[in-house]
Amino acid sequence: MATQEQLELSGLIKSVHQRLRDSAKQQDPEAVWKEHVRDAGLLKSYAEAMHKLATCYWDRTMEVSCKRSNSRIEWVVASCRSYFHGATPLLYLFREKDDKVMQAIDGIGHQPAHRPYTIDRIRLLDVGSCYDPFACFPDFDVTAIDIAPACASVWHCDFLEAEILKSITEPLVSVEHHSIEAFPSEHYDAIVFSLLLEYLPSPDQRLQCCRKAYELLKPEGILLIITPDSRHQGANAKLMKNWRYTLGLMGFGRIKIEKLEHVTCMVYRKCIFPAVSKRWCDIHREAYMQPVLNIPQDFNESKVDGREQEDEMAVCRTEEDEGEIREAFAGLPFLDS
Repeated sequence: MATQEQLELSGLIKSVHQRLRDSAKQQDPEAVWKEHVRDAGLLKSYAEAMHKLATCYWDRTMEVSCKRSNSRIEWVVASCRSYFHGATPLLYLFREKDDKVMQAIDGIGHQPAHRPYTIDRIRLLDVGSCYDPFACFPDFDVTAIDIAPACASVWHCDFLEAEILKSITEPLVSVEHHSIEAFPSEHYDAIVFSLLLEYLPSPDQRLQCCRKAYELLKPEGILLIITPDSRHQGANAKLMKNWRYTLGLMGFGRIKIEKLEHVTCMVYRKCIFPAVSKRWCDIHREAYMQPVLNIPQDFNESKVDGREQEDEMAVCRTEEDEGEIREAFAGLPFLDS
């Protein structure tokens, strides 16, 4: 059972997200976001609430209940290690798979000369980090950013506004403001969007974030996305398949999806050959699929010209679903806001 403090903290988070989405339906989403980023008082309250929820409730609950396998932080770390540093790194298995697909596309003319992907520490960009949870892992070289850092090791940065430059080899920082203004292209091995995309009020802004991640990742680097999901496994399958289609058109191939308690976790790989992921899109496209990144909350009923609107990808909740969410999962924000 969620405590009163949990409910209050998650209520603050959900109300911020709801106001952003509502405003973005009436105004230019970019202007709405910029106004939000300037609201220092609200950002401070939001950061404090997220920090307390994560460290005092989510992470601690996993430790006390011995459910560390359901920890989003542990999941990211394990996924990165198995991909880059396993006994047989998954990176090379997916490279072989991509080569086979390219041979099917190009025939015997496809004979790539791959270079070994050798790294000591995994260079990771944690977008919307809040409190830098990956800093404690010595095999990770972490750049943690947030619009409202909750601790000193997190750099201030609006990822939507940050530049990507080919002319630099390290992030361009302002020591005075403890901020990052630009990133070098193809610099990171892994990028994490943990509970990030739901914060952004419009599908276009979510797409923009993913395109930036694609530019910042090295070829064969991975994007790890964690999205809130307390419904039963498969309830949002249609939506997640559309994400796979949308990111596939960019050149990302989904290599892992896993339902944990309260969240769905995905790993997307930046394909060496974009034709590989686009071939998946051509083969598996269904009539409802569009290049858009919607979240379940986008399909909350809204009125346009006095009429209630629904989307064909929306998933209706039963009364039982609503009761389970309120009772069991009240501690996790973003669920039904």
